[in-house]
Amino acid sequence: MFFTYLRREVRRRRKAALVVASGLALGIALVIVVSAVAAGMNQAQGKVLQSLYGLGTDMTVTKAAAPPGEGDTVRKPRFEFDAGDERQSRDVVMVQGLETLASSVVAQVGKQDGVAEAVGGLSLRVMKVDGEFKRGEIRPEGPPGGAGGGGGAGGGKVQGGGAAFGVDSYSVYGTDVAHLGLGPLTSSKITSGRTFMASEANSKVAVVDSAYAKEQKLGVGGKLTVSGTAYGVIGIATADSGDAAANVYLPLAQAQSLADAKDKVTTVYVRAADSQRIEEVKGTIQQNIPGTTVTTSADLANTVSGSLSTASDLASGVGTWLSAVVLAAAFLVAGLLTSSAVSRRVREFGTLKALGWRSGRVTRQVVGEALVHGLIGGVLGIGVGLAGAWAITAFGPTLTAELGAVGAGRGPGPLRGEAGTRALDIALTAPVSAATVALAVGLAVAGGLVAGAFGGWRAARLRPADALRRVA
Repeated sequence: MFFTYLRREVRRRRKAALVVASGLALGIALVIVVSAVAAGMNQAQGKVLQSLYGLGTDMTVTKAAAPPGEGDTVRKPRFEFDAGDERQSRDVVMVQGLETLASSVVAQVGKQDGVAEAVGGLSLRVMKVDGEFKRGEIRPEGPPGGAGGGGGAGGGKVQGGGAAFGVDSYSVYGTDVAHLGLGPLTSSKITSGRTFMASEANSKVAVVDSAYAKEQKLGVGGKLTVSGTAYGVIGIATADSGDAAANVYLPLAQAQSLADAKDKVTTVYVRAADSQRIEEVKGTIQQNIPGTTVTTSADLANTVSGSLSTASDLASGVGTWLSAVVLAAAFLVAGLLTSSAVSRRVREFGTLKALGWRSGRVTRQVVGEALVHGLIGGVLGIGVGLAGAWAITAFGPTLTAELGAVGAGRGPGPLRGEAGTRALDIALTAPVSAATVALAVGLAVAGGLVAGAFGGWRAARLRPADALRRVA
């Protein structure tokens, strides 16, 4: 009897049901879209951080370079060439951006409470000067045997000659081939060839970023010469975010040898055993290993600026409040419309009570109808919300994330360069998770219950005498 009467009333009052459901659908759709955009922002920021630290890295341990004191001289690259006409080429390999740490610090960090894994890496920059000298020719200033008896003996000037050199600069990252699951290389995928093997810790092999490989016309099986040492290219890596952490990846021992930095690293990449204890682990490392700087992904996220940061603030701030206001308004309107509909059905409910229906039964009937309206609104809202999220993913803008240094001399080891900042273009997406859909269903049910509470309260107060007066 309950479901029969419910079905009949919903069909008979389709327009009223559609009005209530549409209001709830608008609020639910907005919640879905805002939640999806917020999730997309989190994914975008995650891509930015992953491109810097690599997948699974919770924090890094570095040591800021000390500022030069009075009387200290800044070490500058120095190139020395032999005289001659032949082509000249020299490389200078320098540790990039940060003070080095002893390799023993990696093991020390790994022993700290709450640390699941710690891996060291060495960030280098190679400056390559390539070109040749050309000797000039001595040409006499006057005709041979000319007047005055000069005859050109000892006269003349040098013409031609000179030097033509090109300068190339690229980044090299020394990675621990025994722990490839942590560090910047994990932000790239091997698209040709293979990655390092644990047995290649001292091998002269290299993985090259795809963009740099294209620029230098390198391929798997080719040779890359760094400071006179030839490295076989075993793999080509493509960065997930479109911008690699380094141009060239070498085994850590080889990178240390090139930079004359034996048993040295610039960055220790750390994975915490529990993501809820990251700040606690950070404090422990800073306390037990003085002189180091610990930077978490949260610290780095605070330095992200540009349109990505602006859009994220809008999604989490204005968008959230707007969703809450619209949803509350939709609930209120649905409740008022249901209550108004009950007022127009005084004669109907009064007659039912006169026939023996108790107030509780009438209230359940009203709540049941409102719940159906809420579910209809939920279906419509989910449909509109999914369509909106799809449209944002398909036609959404590309956002720019600018990442500045966390502090003086600090930053993501392999990416610290002269500028100190880095810009990434991130395509905005709006992924809808199962949790978001479940939230939408819950809101639909809640909306129906709120509307039913309004209408049920009004229906419970009706008396059979009200119906008799309406009939008269």
